[in-house]
Amino acid sequence: MTPLALNVADTRHPARLRERLGERPPNLCAIGNLDLLALPKTGLFCSARCPGDAILRTYDQAAKWRDEGHCIISGFHSPVEKECLRILLRGSQPVIICPARSLETMRLPRNWKKPLADGRLLILSCFSTRNRRVTASLAARRNEFVAALADEVWFAHITPGGEMQRLAHKIAARD
Repeated sequence: MTPLALNVADTRHPARLRERLGERPPNLCAIGNLDLLALPKTGLFCSARCPGDAILRTYDQAAKWRDEGHCIISGFHSPVEKECLRILLRGSQPVIICPARSLETMRLPRNWKKPLADGRLLILSCFSTRNRRVTASLAARRNEFVAALADEVWFAHITPGGEMQRLAHKIAARD
């Protein structure tokens, strides 16, 4: 599938990005159902290292979101987030995946194809074609992007002193 480019002047470009990111909202690339951007969205975040009790609680929460039809937005990059994506894709609710890289040349996993065809998946990136590999810097920018789009955020686990703690402080200062 060819990604659709959305510049700031496009009416489908989320106004919330300008509100929360200031005068520099990024151009976007999208694959899938852009109507999902209008839904209430819960942003899911989890540190890469996560204790067992938080993992189990998060998997239960993902199943609850799936069963209740909540739209979840995340990078789905950490191991816990990846498993949550697998749980969510087994349902029928909407999901927005935001990779920390360009969508150009990105291979879509097989289990994303049916949700895309069903109109319940959106893959959304704020990165240009030159960003083909995930880096820590791109992941941090992506997480800020996801938080800007989300109506609410849910942190499965925050490692003290880590990137998720920095993001949580930034969100708290914004709201």
